[in-house]
Amino acid sequence: MVTTDLAKPTGTTGTVVKDSAGYRTFRWVNAAVLILVAALVLYPFVNIVAQAFSSEGYINSGQVNLIPRGFNVTTFQVVFGDSMFWRNYRNTVQYTVIATAIAMALTTTYAYALSKHKLKGRKFFIGVAVATMFFNGGLIPNYILISELGFRNTLWAIVLPNAISVFNLLVMKSFFENFPSELEEAASIDGMSTYGVFFKVVLPLSKAVVATMLLFYAVSFWNGWFGAFLYLDDPKLYPVTVYLRNLMAGVTSGTSIQGGSTDNMTQIAANVQSVTMLLTVLPIICLYPFLQRYFVSGVMLGAVKQ
Repeated sequence: MVTTDLAKPTGTTGTVVKDSAGYRTFRWVNAAVLILVAALVLYPFVNIVAQAFSSEGYINSGQVNLIPRGFNVTTFQVVFGDSMFWRNYRNTVQYTVIATAIAMALTTTYAYALSKHKLKGRKFFIGVAVATMFFNGGLIPNYILISELGFRNTLWAIVLPNAISVFNLLVMKSFFENFPSELEEAASIDGMSTYGVFFKVVLPLSKAVVATMLLFYAVSFWNGWFGAFLYLDDPKLYPVTVYLRNLMAGVTSGTSIQGGSTDNMTQIAANVQSVTMLLTVLPIICLYPFLQRYFVSGVMLGAVKQ
């Protein structure tokens, strides 16, 4: 009786191809390199978290590495105990939600229109969008424009100037160009209008690229601070990024902050940068896992020409 090491399924005549030694070596080297890169990327963040919960003496002596030393939450207590912090945090959530909603509405509709080759003046509208990537009016003209429009000290100064990212627009345009035209034609034959096709057929089948652009815009607006620093004068309207920036500037210059006594100012000065960075990035880190499965596929679908 002849025996074989590989059992073949009934009705099949295929053979199992084993990986070559070179390919197995490549896989091991590739895995090792990726693990090394991941460790290098994670190390700074873990170090920031450790410093955020460490005491001033260990931080100044350079003894904090990956594990907190002399566990201390004084800076967190001072920041969380300030009512202005929570007000500015609420402002950031409000600005991010409104700005992202406006940006997604404008980007998706603009990109969908540009993806139609029969659109009259298509090249002109594409040129207008691309030109803004290379030419900018400058800081002073932008400031004058926002002031003349009456947007200073309003949320519109935050949500409107960067409502469309040309990079995101071009990625979505490329995705919509590769969208199966047969589905749109079938919906049109069934009596759907252009808006019906877009909202009921195209967008539901474009979750990957929409989620990816949603993440891009949300991160951009959440981390943005310069526009608010430039156009807002009322501290009650500041986003949390400006609050944390002013907190860092105040501690660095020796200015006393609300809730911070002279006894704990040295502790606050030691790890205020780590605390502010952690508080800024933490919400985005919590959001990313819910959108990660769409992230890679969304970028590839919008960037690869079929």
